[in-house]
Amino acid sequence: MRLVDERVRTRKPLAYLIREAWLGDHRFYVDERVIVPRSFIAELLHDRLRPWVSRPVHRALDLCTGSGCLAILLALTFPKAAIDASDVSRAALAVARKNANAYRLSRRVRLVRSDLFSGIRGQYDLIVANPPYVGAAALRKLPPEYQREPRIALAGGADGLAFVRRILDGAAEFLRPGGWLVVEVGHNRRRVERAFPRIPFIWADVSVGDDCVFLLSREDLYNNRP
Repeated sequence: MRLVDERVRTRKPLAYLIREAWLGDHRFYVDERVIVPRSFIAELLHDRLRPWVSRPVHRALDLCTGSGCLAILLALTFPKAAIDASDVSRAALAVARKNANAYRLSRRVRLVRSDLFSGIRGQYDLIVANPPYVGAAALRKLPPEYQREPRIALAGGADGLAFVRRILDGAAEFLRPGGWLVVEVGHNRRRVERAFPRIPFIWADVSVGDDCVFLLSREDLYNNRP
C-alpha cells in the first residue's frame, strides 16, 4: 500500500519507486538519474540486427547510454565484442556502472563521458543511439510521470531532431567500412525524412510500427552526409 500511495501522490514512475525496470527479459537498476528503459532497439537485438549486420561485431558504441541497458544488451548479443557506453551525464554513467557490475560486464563495457562524439576515439563496427528526441511542444505536454524523468534525456530541441542531426553529421567518421548506425527517433519518421531527403534510411519494423528506428550503413551515410 505504501508504494501505491506514493505512486498516486507523487506520480513518480513505478520503476523509480521499486528501483528496477525490465527491457525484454533483462532487469536493470534505475533511479531518478536516468530515464526508464524503453528502447525498441532492444527488439532488434533479439535477432542480432539481422539481416543488416552480417559481419562480426568486434567493437560497438552505445551513444546516450543512460542506465547502460543497450550497452549491456549489446555485450550479451555480441559476446566477443568490446562495448563503449557514452553519456554526457556523470550521474547517468554511475547508474550504468552499477548495471554493468550487476551483469559482470565491467571489463567489456567501458563507460565514457562524452557529449555525443566529442570524447569518442577510434572506429566501430556498430553504433546504436537512443538520443533525446522529444520536441519542445511535445515536451510541455508530457504526462507527469515523464516530467519526473531527467529533462536532459528527453529534450531533443525545437523539432526533436537536434541530436539526430549531430549524430548523422558525425557518425561516418567513427564507423568502420561495412559498419552500421542504428538510431531510435520515436514516431518521427516523417520529420526525419523531410529533414534529410537525400539519405536512404532503412526503417526497421518493430512492435509499434516502422517509424521509430532507422538503420544506415557506413557507406550510405558517408556518401549522403547532411
